[in-house]
Amino acid sequence: MNHHPRKIPVRFLFLPVVLLVVQACSPTLPEPTLTQTLVVPSRTLTPSTTPTQTPTATFIPTNTLSSPTLPPGADEYFVLSLADNGFQHLFIFSPQAVPLRRITNGTWDDITPAISPDGKRIAFASRRNGFFDIYILDLDNGATTRITDSLAYDASPSWSPDGQWLVYETYENGYLDIQIRSAVDPDQAPIQLTSDAFADNSPVWSPQGRQVAFVSNRTGNDEIWVANLDQAGSGQFINASNRPQGDESHPAWSGDGTRLAWSSSGGNAAAGIYSLDLSQPGSLPFYLGAGDQPVWSSSKGEVATSLTTPNDTYLTAYDVKGLLALPLTPLPGMLQGFSLGTLVLPSLLPETIKQAAVDPTPIWTPALESVGKNIPPGRVGLVPLKNVQAPYPQLNDMTNEAFVALRQRLIRETGWDVLANLENAFVPLTSPPDPALGKDWLYTGRAFALNPVLMNAGWLLVVRENFGNYVYWHVYLRPSAQDGSQGEPLVHHPWDLNARYNLDPVSYDQGGRLMDDIPSGYWVDLTELAGDYGWERLPALDNWRTYFKGTRFNEFALTNGLDWERAMLEIYPPEVLVTATAVIPPTFTPTRTPWGYKTPTPTRTETPRPTFTTAP
Repeated sequence: MNHHPRKIPVRFLFLPVVLLVVQACSPTLPEPTLTQTLVVPSRTLTPSTTPTQTPTATFIPTNTLSSPTLPPGADEYFVLSLADNGFQHLFIFSPQAVPLRRITNGTWDDITPAISPDGKRIAFASRRNGFFDIYILDLDNGATTRITDSLAYDASPSWSPDGQWLVYETYENGYLDIQIRSAVDPDQAPIQLTSDAFADNSPVWSPQGRQVAFVSNRTGNDEIWVANLDQAGSGQFINASNRPQGDESHPAWSGDGTRLAWSSSGGNAAAGIYSLDLSQPGSLPFYLGAGDQPVWSSSKGEVATSLTTPNDTYLTAYDVKGLLALPLTPLPGMLQGFSLGTLVLPSLLPETIKQAAVDPTPIWTPALESVGKNIPPGRVGLVPLKNVQAPYPQLNDMTNEAFVALRQRLIRETGWDVLANLENAFVPLTSPPDPALGKDWLYTGRAFALNPVLMNAGWLLVVRENFGNYVYWHVYLRPSAQDGSQGEPLVHHPWDLNARYNLDPVSYDQGGRLMDDIPSGYWVDLTELAGDYGWERLPALDNWRTYFKGTRFNEFALTNGLDWERAMLEIYPPEVLVTATAVIPPTFTPTRTPWGYKTPTPTRTETPRPTFTTAP
């Protein structure tokens, strides 16, 4: 599932900001009275209990932080799913007391965590057994219990107020639906909350226990809906956001259940957080600020949220009036779900959680191959890429290991060799640049461009993302296995770049249009994986709507903080960056040459003759 968005490691700053404790007290919830048919997931192809993925190439993160101990007792924490060493793992963080500490590890993804009401357990989705299932981590003993066991994609769990039930999203029969399952007896059959041809996802249980908010596109675009658990039939689902002009996602209840917050993308605008006062019928949503994936701090009604830039992710918070409650806090990787609440930690952490804090083997390391091969001091050479088809299959010696590691990872994640055939890798200065691409990163040997034919063949999709006046693209690849073992379902409408050629004036002027439907099946987030290995996406050029290559959706660069000129000096002498003075060629039309020491030759001047008139 695409829980987004967006990630290049940056250094984590720890800011002493007071966030109030989320109270976990809720009334006891009786068993939901639903009338839907019970659906038992198939167990005929149970995933293996032994993980089979193993890392190969490595890059050591410069900002992996951990603490040897955690303060015992109940306190408020963030539990975050962060990109970490090529995978998504769970971390604990408190702005006041505890720096970022890893609590799960392994060669698999752990995403969408949710803190239990009693603060002793964490529900999350994990692919540790080959398929995404719901698990519960017990903080007292470190034991992990699998709650769902099916080939379907299960993620985004949310607890009932009494901690006895979990509501979550599942992908079956080509559609996302909502299910409810016992958190104490995994053998109980799930209760089907939604079962239709719409994309229903991101469920959140209300503090009162009788409602579930979720995202659905049943009106044509993504909006926030509320399901009443005490009612069945046509009146069970209510459109809470009712904003057809935008796409909503990630609903969140306030601690007292009187407010509902969500993220809205509002057409082509960047994501923002809105809050709706449910105690005031007819009131309009209130804009709090920029962000995505909101969660509530119930004590003062503050809303914590993620804030993404094209290649970085931050954590921040707003109060109910939209004032900043938490300064921007950089995160060391992409955020794929997080929770805020009270955790009750034992005085002595379990051994499994202690071991998770140890840094894993890095996923790639640079190794210079051009040293001593007639390369001038201070510069690096170009290294050929084996079994890669491109006009010039070479890369800068500082980046080729990252390319090879990413290529191997994509083969495992997609089942096919995505990077074996490129539009471009290194481009020499002897090749004339395309229009407006004079300072392209391909000239530095620190970039590569995917073959755009993949889009025409249906194996590549792009989702448009706006950041201010700049347009970026989130790239997804279709894996060969469509059984849930590779990739995740899409939740955002891709952008159809080829619609500009359909003789539609509007699509031509806009450089394409949104696809009518979200493609079914599973998709691998290439932008996320490339970011794990340091490869950044680049913004589209200003002329991208009329110039296809100006979209730059297929180009990724490993800049390592360098600007273009400094990157060029890694492989070229400074003389190549000197712009030659234009020489005006001589003309063959003779012109008069002035002589400063000669006076002009005098010319004869006609003297008018007098005119005689007859006297009167």
